[in-house]
Amino acid sequence: MRAHAAFFCLTLAACTQFPDLDDAVSPDVAASDFPALVPLEPLLAGAQPIVGDPVATTEDLEARIAALRARASALQRRPVVDPATRARMQDRLG
Repeated sequence: MRAHAAFFCLTLAACTQFPDLDDAVSPDVAASDFPALVPLEPLLAGAQPIVGDPVATTEDLEARIAALRARASALQRRPVVDPATRARMQDRLG
């Protein structure tokens, strides 16, 4: 049954009107030239080298990760609502 339904949907989709894309491009774009292709080597030669020590960067990131995990652990141990506020909320609820 599912195969028949899928076949019916595909057949129905094949009967749809395809949109007219010929007028989708404006005349000035259609009349313009293609962009010039440039070789990649001169672009790579002019690129600036990466400055920095990858080992130091990795160590800095690992230290930051450890600090963030410690902070998250400390936040998870704390109550979200302090006891005084919780008591006031319970009193309001009845």
